[in-house]
Amino acid sequence: MTKVSAAMVKQLREKTGAGMMDCKEALTECGGDVSKAVDFLRKKGLATAAKRAGRSMSEGVIASYIHMGGKLGTLVEVNCETDFVAKNEDFLEFAKNIAMHIAATNPVGIRPEDVPEDVINKEKEIYRAQALETGKPENILDKIAEGKLNKFFKENCLLSQPYVRDPNMAVSDLINEMIAKIGENITIKRFVRFQAGE
Repeated sequence: MTKVSAAMVKQLREKTGAGMMDCKEALTECGGDVSKAVDFLRKKGLATAAKRAGRSMSEGVIASYIHMGGKLGTLVEVNCETDFVAKNEDFLEFAKNIAMHIAATNPVGIRPEDVPEDVINKEKEIYRAQALETGKPENILDKIAEGKLNKFFKENCLLSQPYVRDPNMAVSDLINEMIAKIGENITIKRFVRFQAGE
């Protein structure tokens, strides 16, 4: 069995922001393999998030991000369970990073069910027309459109988008990591993005 050194724990902490004991446990479980330990902590974050899913979130913060000399800006409401967490430095930085992500990626909704019906219908129409144009048979057009629509949701719904600062993780993974780190449920309630001249 590999001995878990303080340096290994420090390295994992810097990578994940998780607590010392969690990092030590992850490294012990994964035989000192740092990349496996990162995955271990992510899964633990998912488990923590699932346990906390039903809790009420009446506290939170509205974070803003202004870009391009005031030509682009976002506001995002991020909720948590307690006032204590709402004032936490990590939580505030997380909310600001989400606002910055929204400015950069311009999502159409938080999750697929938030995307307006007219946008979905327009996208389906485009995908059907594209498939027809390439000579695909009529009976599979809907299936092709459905597949492309799922890809559209993944790229355009906030929770499934790759996080701009680490494209290897989705925004939902970032939320789960934050839940594991602070021990409270967190949700992105709503956002708005403004661009001058639009």
